[in-house]
Amino acid sequence: MWWQRWGLKALRGAPKRIQVDNGSEFISHALDHWAYENGVTLDFSRPGKPTDNPFIESFNGSFRDECLNVHWFLSLDDAREKIEGWRQDYNDFRPHSSLGDLTPGEFRLAHLDAGDL
Repeated sequence: MWWQRWGLKALRGAPKRIQVDNGSEFISHALDHWAYENGVTLDFSRPGKPTDNPFIESFNGSFRDECLNVHWFLSLDDAREKIEGWRQDYNDFRPHSSLGDLTPGEFRLAHLDAGDL
């Protein structure tokens, strides 16, 4: 999961709650079992209500417009490479106005140093 890649699980443990939509990847038995075993509450958005989770809807729009609609993926490895390049740009180089014009990586480091995360 993403918080493990960022090193957050080692610092704080698994999150207490994860907001998800009703996509098949979020209604799986495996995720439900993992959440139960780790004491994580899965908070499901209402079907057909993208306003329940505007942050991921914004991210999905950026991902679709800037990556999926821009590239032809010639193989699974090609898709992984191009998507990873986009992810690195999004997280490590692009300032986000919602984070005070810091990149997500800079925001994370600033808040780790301040003890906020």
